[in-house]
Amino acid sequence: MFEAKGVLPALVTPLDKNGNIMEDSLKKVIDYTIQEGVHGLFVLGSSGEIYGLTKEQKRRVLELTVEHTAGRVPIYCGASEITTRDCIDTAQMAKDVGGVAALSVLTPYFMTPNQQELTAHFAAIAKSTDLPVILYGNEGRTQVKIDVNTCAELSKIDNIVGIKDSSGDMTKMIEYLRVTDRDSFSVLAGRDTLIYAGLCHGATGAIASTANIAPRLVADIYNAFIEKDYKKSLELQFKLSPLRLAVDKATFPVVLKEGLRMVGIDVGYAFAPAAEMSPESKLILENVLKDLELYNSFN
Repeated sequence: MFEAKGVLPALVTPLDKNGNIMEDSLKKVIDYTIQEGVHGLFVLGSSGEIYGLTKEQKRRVLELTVEHTAGRVPIYCGASEITTRDCIDTAQMAKDVGGVAALSVLTPYFMTPNQQELTAHFAAIAKSTDLPVILYGNEGRTQVKIDVNTCAELSKIDNIVGIKDSSGDMTKMIEYLRVTDRDSFSVLAGRDTLIYAGLCHGATGAIASTANIAPRLVADIYNAFIEKDYKKSLELQFKLSPLRLAVDKATFPVVLKEGLRMVGIDVGYAFAPAAEMSPESKLILENVLKDLELYNSFN
């Protein structure tokens, strides 16, 4: 039985000004995060700007990630499109490329299905593949919620093995844990400020955007918790929080890319209309990274 666990960075997709993939930069981010102790990689998520990539670019990002990771850690792949048909197509692409441990499927965006439609959506995607499927709720960005009862129903499908919860609603995360079988269904924190809290209630890890920038810090929240050093885990969570709060200082995922540049990896630009950070916001981020001893740390 597949278990989704540990800390996985929701990897950015390095892009030049014309929206072309910066392949060498992606390799550097992969090496940096793995060397700093993450437990897996998650590509083609919202941090990876899946919504702006062409089909060919999605395939290339995944191919390159699989090739360069070379089995060092498991790879999770986003199959997060607006329609059921397109999610199934992306899931099939991931299967064709190979080397993928699990799929993550975000609720549709722009379209706002009801819970019955959402259940049918996820069930159809799961039926189309033999890969493990992780539901992904991020209602702040998609305006589509995964109700607790919907999660409970979907968790009974054999290859739906978990949920990433980015709602920021701790009660909802706990309810997901309460109503599902914790021996066969994992709950992953998707809000980086709630990793420790999630672990305390039975979550098995996190898919964290800040783990692009501070992979060791985020991974060690999990590692310390597993080692039963709860005090250290909590202290590390508090240490991470200013970085996560800084992510909201510009249009997502601009801060993640600027943060990596400050660490020492140029990952280019986000798709327009997302623009660069203001000088004031850059200074806030720079000070956070200096406090974490991450500024210009990559070499």
